[in-house]
Amino acid sequence: MRISAFRKAHFNAAHRLHNNTWSDEKNKEVFGLCNNPLYHGHNYDLEVKLTGEVDPDTGYLYDLKVLKDIIKEYVEKKLDHKNLNLEVPEFKNLNPTAENICFVIYNILREHIEDRFDIRVTLWETPRNYVQYPA
Repeated sequence: MRISAFRKAHFNAAHRLHNNTWSDEKNKEVFGLCNNPLYHGHNYDLEVKLTGEVDPDTGYLYDLKVLKDIIKEYVEKKLDHKNLNLEVPEFKNLNPTAENICFVIYNILREHIEDRFDIRVTLWETPRNYVQYPA
């Protein structure tokens, strides 16, 4: 039986949307307030969806305590209360948009969750704006 299981998490982080190859004027035009040179922050909500086959011996798709621990260790510790531009190596040369943050989180989780499970990451940057990978 194929089924999906979900885990929610939360982290707070600051960032600045900026393209180093553009002028300050173009960055302000494209990114607006999100281009603040002193950064700005969000309270991100995260949902991780795993899909796969239920283990007939345990009745679990995946031990959600294990998923909780993976998210805490490899996502929350890495991103929570951080300046993404300055403190997270993945964003040294990658603009920390919600789309890119979501993709980075997916890749982190993919390293720690067996390939037999499909993963989908949904990231809310605000209560009204969210992104999902894969789409």
